[in-house]
Amino acid sequence: MKKFNVLVVGGGSTWTPGLLKGMCSRKDSFPINRLVMYDIDEGRQQTIGEFARVLFHEDYPEMDFRYTTNKEEAFTEDIDFVFVQMRTGGFAMREQDEKIPLNMGVIGQETCGPGGFAYGMRSIRDMVELVKDVREKTQNAWILNYTNPAAIVAVALQQIFPEDNRILNICDQPENLLRSYGRLLNRNEREFDPVYFGLNHFGWFTHLYDQEGNDLLPELREMILAGGFRPADYEQRDQSWLDTYAMVEQMVRDFPDYLPNTYLQYYLYPDKVLNKLDPDYTRTNEVQSGREKRVFEDCARVAEAGTTEGSNVVANDAHGEFILIVAESIAHNKGNNFVVIVRNDGIISNLPDDAMVEVAASLTANGPRPYAVGDIPTFYKGLIEGQYAYEKLTAEAFMEGSYHKALQALTLNRTIVSATKAREVLDALIETNKDYWPELT
Repeated sequence: MKKFNVLVVGGGSTWTPGLLKGMCSRKDSFPINRLVMYDIDEGRQQTIGEFARVLFHEDYPEMDFRYTTNKEEAFTEDIDFVFVQMRTGGFAMREQDEKIPLNMGVIGQETCGPGGFAYGMRSIRDMVELVKDVREKTQNAWILNYTNPAAIVAVALQQIFPEDNRILNICDQPENLLRSYGRLLNRNEREFDPVYFGLNHFGWFTHLYDQEGNDLLPELREMILAGGFRPADYEQRDQSWLDTYAMVEQMVRDFPDYLPNTYLQYYLYPDKVLNKLDPDYTRTNEVQSGREKRVFEDCARVAEAGTTEGSNVVANDAHGEFILIVAESIAHNKGNNFVVIVRNDGIISNLPDDAMVEVAASLTANGPRPYAVGDIPTFYKGLIEGQYAYEKLTAEAFMEGSYHKALQALTLNRTIVSATKAREVLDALIETNKDYWPELT
């Protein structure tokens, strides 16, 4: 079996240990010849990198592993897969994405609303640079992108690199939901045949078939309405994520047609969610005092002890495993089904062709082969059209340096609505992001 050369961009992420452990557990199905971790933050990467050295010495000694902050060393001609999980601006800017809007009376969240807008404007720049860096060396490498906000990034990359068919934007939240459904139903999520439509962080499961063709969604709906909904790994989740999953019951009760992506709470109930958010202690602060602290302390202990024995560094295995099984399906032409982000081109027949939609697709060596959805009902179509207009205008605001389009984008967003408020938030975000955004005129 061919062994693959893999580059991980964003090697200092707290999610990286889970990805590395996934590589060890899947080395028979996705064997790696060389793994390079690349990050611009030397300190973070060294902590994760030294953990990786110990892990691979124990579980994957035959693999060639290195980590670096040198771009020339990281980007080479023989890369097969690039796994991307960048966070432009780090937690410092994420905190501003959340706290600036909240202190102005609107939702402050990492990928939704004005926080997602700010993060998206930063991410586009670095993702475009990354694609160019990879393509300077090779046209053949698959770029599998986790970088958020995936919806905005996908729109921008499609517009800037329309002929590049080896960029695939993915998100692990549908996978997390499928795992949670599996837990409720006491079934293996990989045996599900899901039907899903929407945009990233803005979609719905319409059917969930088992291997015999039975639709399990009605049963799931009744279970959620009767007993609520928790993530599959709820024992390891921070309180904010438990609160997020708890909102699924309310969404299903109000809109029982389909099962929603958890992020829809920010758009359907912005007033209710806003009242629960603390502008002085946001999700960033929770991550820094929770997952961030646990991961880096545990990685440092492993590196010092020289063994992974007793380590509990992985908090969410879905993230690391999902990108690997996606890569496996492409690498071995398996044609397995996943929920991924693709250009619409008639998949959802009553939405624009250029929308970057999130749907079920078979993944082959030639990329995704999405399954047709057809027409969607008016309520969902209206929600998606407004959200996609916001995403498209955000990408155009970046590419054109347009203040006008940035203001239009934020005014359209359901977490803001008011043009007056949109202008206030935009002006504050411009000042904070002046080192990252293009000048908006």
